[in-house]
Amino acid sequence: MNPSKKIPALLFLPLALPVAATEQSEHSLNQEPIVVTATLGPKTVGESLSSVTVIDQSDIERQQPAEFQDLLRGQPGVNVVSDGSYGKSTSLFLRGAGSSSTVLLLDGIRLRSGTLGIPPWQFLPPELMGRVELVRGAKSSLYGADAVGGVVQAFTLDPQADRQAWADVSAGSHKTREASVGVAGKKGQTSMLANVVYSDTDGTDLRAGGDDKGYRNTGGLAKISHRFDQGGGAGVTVFQSEGNTEFEGGDTDYMIRAAGLYVEAVASDYWRTRIQFSEARDEQETFGSYPSVYNTLSRSARWDNTLTAGVHEFVLGSEVMVDEVEGTENFTETSRTNAAVFGQSRLNFGASDLLLSLRLDDNEAYGKEETGGIAFGHQFDRSHRVRLSYATSFRAPTFNDLYLATPYYTGNPELDAEQGQMVELGVSGRYERWFWDMAVYQNDVDDLITYVSDPVTWQGTMDNVETARIRGVELSSGFETGTWDIAAALTYADTENRDTGTRLPRRAEKTARLDIDRLFSQWSVGASLIAESNRYNDAANASLLPGYGTVDLRAAWTFLPGWSASFKVDNVLDRRYTTSLGSDSVTFEPFDYLAAGRTYMASVRYDFSR
Repeated sequence: MNPSKKIPALLFLPLALPVAATEQSEHSLNQEPIVVTATLGPKTVGESLSSVTVIDQSDIERQQPAEFQDLLRGQPGVNVVSDGSYGKSTSLFLRGAGSSSTVLLLDGIRLRSGTLGIPPWQFLPPELMGRVELVRGAKSSLYGADAVGGVVQAFTLDPQADRQAWADVSAGSHKTREASVGVAGKKGQTSMLANVVYSDTDGTDLRAGGDDKGYRNTGGLAKISHRFDQGGGAGVTVFQSEGNTEFEGGDTDYMIRAAGLYVEAVASDYWRTRIQFSEARDEQETFGSYPSVYNTLSRSARWDNTLTAGVHEFVLGSEVMVDEVEGTENFTETSRTNAAVFGQSRLNFGASDLLLSLRLDDNEAYGKEETGGIAFGHQFDRSHRVRLSYATSFRAPTFNDLYLATPYYTGNPELDAEQGQMVELGVSGRYERWFWDMAVYQNDVDDLITYVSDPVTWQGTMDNVETARIRGVELSSGFETGTWDIAAALTYADTENRDTGTRLPRRAEKTARLDIDRLFSQWSVGASLIAESNRYNDAANASLLPGYGTVDLRAAWTFLPGWSASFKVDNVLDRRYTTSLGSDSVTFEPFDYLAAGRTYMASVRYDFSR
């Protein structure tokens, strides 16, 4: 486990003893993981001057997540809301920002629905992921629209020197069946990988007295890359996830695809250039009470140039993205183009760093948006750092917000983008075996895009009518030895609609997570504890949903060379908790969307190595 990706054990000890710990500082800052999402280029977590959580492949394999969002639940600053378990509609609220105000990247390719603006969290097979970087804080000056709460980047599997082929079969609760097979190889400077996964489950009931609602997914990943002798390289990645998910009132066929091509070259000792072309598709066809088709196609080209001058670094780049939508509903416009230029300067002055970023987006739908950021960091000694940052951000109106036309709803093409301003102060300590980090922030968001309707005609539209203030504290810590791996997190967030004085809906004020694993030579055991406080389901704060806590247990055993088995029991205490409400399609009465109770999964895997 990489120490900095972890999240708090012994949370209050670091606050009480930051100075005393300096005496044990044979620490190894070079063990700090390298991240690429927090800045425009690889930096250590400390050098990025950002709040970052890294979940690496060993964590993913050890935690055995049933769904991708299980990796994110309870992490610092994260609220996950789902309409039940097994591939059901999922929203992620990062630092209290809206569900369409967090950017999801897959190997640098943006995934989202252009109509709803929400990423397809529930359709990403975790078996195809090798690493996740969770960057908290406004990042529109690097990534453009919607990076108000932050950015989550999932990196797909990469070839490993000790793994040429593998196969995995699993079975568990609710007639869940899973299988995975993959091959990888390397010859000279060329690497390749191909992996296919399949899962099918009868699912569980989503409401009290309801029928089980199933989920089926087939996922595939293919990638090839080549490193040039003089530095740089080129590569191609193709990812696809498709299947069917059932819900109350119908079912949906879905297909998520991402394809990217990059070329990176070292032009000189001081100049590195990279260009990436990508395409992403989000296609969903729904059957049942309200049949519909909504498809999004996004194509983009991005050019980054990294220049160095001694210890200083500068990045200049440009990006063009074209979004197209189609569906059964009528849209007055079905495409839009966004062109952007951006720059970043990282200046080093010994123990201090200064990071400046600026971006200009020009969108044919909502006009020009300028965003910027400034961050300062200082390293007091080999263990302790402080960081202070200010950044602006914006959330773009979706095609539904702008152009959708139905009998009782008309989009508003005059909408402005939501505007955010975030300030953050962070301090951290990093030692040989453990670390701690604390961040305090405030994000003020103006021009919230809000649904409004005429009380007589019921005719609705969207308008910029509200403001929000989000304040929070995040504490994280981790401890690692050769036999113990402990990580924990605590988050408090005060999310307020400044116009009404109410809490923003679907956000829990307090969350906590604790991961504990005991490692032995041939086997391991572990547990995860996740807890969230209550939340309101609606903007008026009339529907209060109670908090919950879950306990997950897991074990793994390497019983023969290349052979391993794993077993996991999720939600051991069998809590049927809810994070959102639904509405009956006939009576329109509200009901609780229930998460699955106690579930289990057993797996056997074989890894072929030369």
